[in-house]
Amino acid sequence: MNFVNTALAFLVTLGCLIIIHELGHYWIARLCNVKVLRFSVGFGRPLWSRERGPDRTEWVVAAFPLGGYVKMLDEREGPVDAREAHRAFNRQSVGRRFAIVLAGPVANFLLAIALYWVLFMHGVPGLKPVVGPAPENTTAAAAGFKAGDTITQIGGEPVQTWQDARWLLLQHAVNKERVRVTTRDPSGQSSERELDLSQLTAADLDSDFLRTLGLARQQPPLPPVIGNVMAGGAAERAGLKAGDEIVAIDDRAAGGWEDVVQAVRAHPGRQLTFEVRRDGGRTITVPVAPEVYTEGGKPIGRIGAGPKMDRGALAQLTTEVRYGPLESLTKALYKTWDTSVFSLQMLGKMIVGEVSLKNLSGPITIADYAGQSAQMGWISYLLFLALISISLGVLNLLPIPLLDGGHLMYYIFEVVKGSPVSDKAIEIGQQLGMALLFVLMAFALYNDINRLISG
Repeated sequence: MNFVNTALAFLVTLGCLIIIHELGHYWIARLCNVKVLRFSVGFGRPLWSRERGPDRTEWVVAAFPLGGYVKMLDEREGPVDAREAHRAFNRQSVGRRFAIVLAGPVANFLLAIALYWVLFMHGVPGLKPVVGPAPENTTAAAAGFKAGDTITQIGGEPVQTWQDARWLLLQHAVNKERVRVTTRDPSGQSSERELDLSQLTAADLDSDFLRTLGLARQQPPLPPVIGNVMAGGAAERAGLKAGDEIVAIDDRAAGGWEDVVQAVRAHPGRQLTFEVRRDGGRTITVPVAPEVYTEGGKPIGRIGAGPKMDRGALAQLTTEVRYGPLESLTKALYKTWDTSVFSLQMLGKMIVGEVSLKNLSGPITIADYAGQSAQMGWISYLLFLALISISLGVLNLLPIPLLDGGHLMYYIFEVVKGSPVSDKAIEIGQQLGMALLFVLMAFALYNDINRLISG
């Protein structure tokens, strides 16, 4: 069932993003009186097609879903009736062609803005930015962070949730900066701390960089009681059940859930002996072998079990961010712009080697995240959809032939030199663009497969 839900969420995500992108091209083409011959969601053999509209445009759903296209009347692709030559794409001014091509990525950005606008008006739940104890000899401890401190600003930017804090710190971490962090202690006293992010490596950014810094969100006190068991995980195979109280692991008492996590993480692949109290009765012994996963290039153990949560204690650490209609629109515009700029920065740092290419994700990872976010609820799914829509818009604006950005690059050259780019130059560009996109897709698929293998 998980596979089916993931597949459905992935198809809905792809379908929505592709349709919005191609509708951008289609609407502006119609506005410029360019005849549209086909609107296709997907490539390859048509699975469904219908002709609609005054131009008898063919609407198609094709077999290969990773993309789509809008085919317009064009004299470079075949003979055109003289009565319709003025409606051919190649006959349009460079300004009109630029607008038609640009409209696809713009539509993706507009979708993200609309989704964020609705979500900010509805209210987005999040965790309060309250930090837990900072381990000794960590950057957070050196900066003076104390358990119970609430982060209120990072680099002058207001912080309302732990997600805000992580996003802002990631942006500064990628640039290896020192950043000023304003906190408020439980008594209400404000303090400013300087957090040095310059020592973080590319490997740190690939993993949980906040853990490396020694910054962790405050957790409600969790007893060592299993709340849920993941299907097919090591805990289920060993016979552990929801409600089991873990008394000890390898004869070491488990005072809280954190003790369980530390013991499991520290022993990947090695069998541990769990002493378990079941149904409040007698204690039984259960051998459990944590599965091996990779985090930050190091092996860790996991058993696929979560703690029993105290809903009241958890509620004290959660909040909801909500704004009025006008402020929500402003926040949505800023969020879309900020995410777009950061995406470009990350791509640039990947090219120069400052950020690992492991951050590239392909269709398998996107499908996995689509399924996970859908299971978490419609708010999480729409946040994911907005993020992927921005990523698609940014990707298509890259000056790579075959992408929208490549065509826009040709039109800029055309304006500068006063004449269209030669067919020979376009042909060479397409070959180079195809090779580059193939390499990028190969890296992304490799990362996807590696994530599946390493967890």
